[in-house]
Amino acid sequence: MPDRAVIFDLDGTLVDTAPDLMRATNHVLEGMGRRAISMEEVRAFVGHGARALLTRGLTATGGLPENYDVEPDYLRFVDYYSANIAEGSEPFPGVVRLLERLKSEGFGLGVCTNKLEGLSVQLLEALDLRRFFGAVVGPDTIGVAKPDPRPFREAVARLGLVAPRAVMVGDSETDILTARNAGVPVIGVPFGYTPRPVEEFGPDRMVNHFDEAYEAIQDLFALA
Repeated sequence: MPDRAVIFDLDGTLVDTAPDLMRATNHVLEGMGRRAISMEEVRAFVGHGARALLTRGLTATGGLPENYDVEPDYLRFVDYYSANIAEGSEPFPGVVRLLERLKSEGFGLGVCTNKLEGLSVQLLEALDLRRFFGAVVGPDTIGVAKPDPRPFREAVARLGLVAPRAVMVGDSETDILTARNAGVPVIGVPFGYTPRPVEEFGPDRMVNHFDEAYEAIQDLFALA
């Protein structure tokens, strides 16, 4: 039975979702009379879910309204984003090759993300990536978000592996903290969404392209 699990973050790790996240955020901001935020801003704001993305966008474009309730805008964001989820989003180079290789060699593969589970599955299906993953866990799956380790552990558990060993792959401080809190090694990728370079948070390995990730994954399992 396979005993090795690789759990990936989604936005900024597997998939470059910034173009569609920017469109959805700007749809809400422009409806409130705010300026559009830039791609650079979006890349710094993503990582803690859509509510945080919206509040950061509002803060950057004039501040939060008095007694602001994010929920109505959050629902507008989700409706727009769901209807346009893969207009500009694409897997990062080398992702499909890596997933094909890992899957063929019996690794259990999962996604642990702070994007809602339903939206995550919708995006993966739209990009023909869902077939690789035995588990997709979002902040609403068990009611807890990263960097709490429980969503990560839930993703591993849903793979149904026997005494699994696991590695995390992510692009941000949130992912590094999730792995640390779960007691597992973590690989950082530098092309995702973070206001500070992910290497500053001390991942066990850094890969600059997914063509380098297989060797890094094998190295970490060899050390376990």
